[in-house]
Amino acid sequence: MWEISYKLYVMQEKEGKYIFGVVKLGDKSQIVIPKEARKVYGIGPGDALLLLGDKNGMALVKTEIFESLVDQVMDDVIK
Repeated sequence: MWEISYKLYVMQEKEGKYIFGVVKLGDKSQIVIPKEARKVYGIGPGDALLLLGDKNGMALVKTEIFESLVDQVMDDVIK
């Protein structure tokens, strides 16, 4: 069952799972990431995000998550 957190104004089913609401594309095809989501994930102006997708939808992920993986792969390639 989803619980509504009035402190952050988000819905949370269990730890680490959130619904932040609906966003719409603006005139320039941009979206605004809700303040609550930016706070939970620690993102702000200038942060790089990777847009992933498949036939079911899209997801934004901080590029920092992939940096260490790419470094490991490149180290193995260079060896």
